[in-house]
Amino acid sequence: MAVKIRLQRHGRKGRPFYHIVIADSRVKRDGRLIEKIGTYNPITNPAVINLDIDRAVEWLEKGAQPTNTVRNILSYKGALLKKHLMGGVAKGAFDEAEAEKRFNAWLEEKESKVDAKIENLTKKEEEERAARLEAERKISEARVAVEEEEVAEEAAEETSEATDSEE
Repeated sequence: MAVKIRLQRHGRKGRPFYHIVIADSRVKRDGRLIEKIGTYNPITNPAVINLDIDRAVEWLEKGAQPTNTVRNILSYKGALLKKHLMGGVAKGAFDEAEAEKRFNAWLEEKESKVDAKIENLTKKEEEERAARLEAERKISEARVAVEEEEVAEEAAEETSEATDSEE
């Protein structure tokens, strides 16, 4: 049986949400699955990915083939790196503690990059919001100035009419 690690689509039209599943390659995309190992929400920025890395590595070691998108997700979350490190342990290049240390160091670095991206996005969003408020304030001030001018002109016309009628 050829086993694939692939995405199973859920969510409504135009708002996809995916489950990362292990399935027989002959089964339909949203058909029967062997195991669900995670979820993927591409709508958010950055995309939210929940993945059981250990189960993904087990299936990769058993010979499951990921689709291109799932391969990118596994790479992003570090499952492919962990599989690579476990291969080094099996060959005797280093022990399992060293592999875990390397993997955890990589995870911390990756998390800091993601946190920096999230912080950058929120800062950019706040700056855009402040710019929109400033532009709205300028428009409002201009509108008030125009109204004050109109009121002043009307008052001037009334006073000139009043002085003309007195004469």
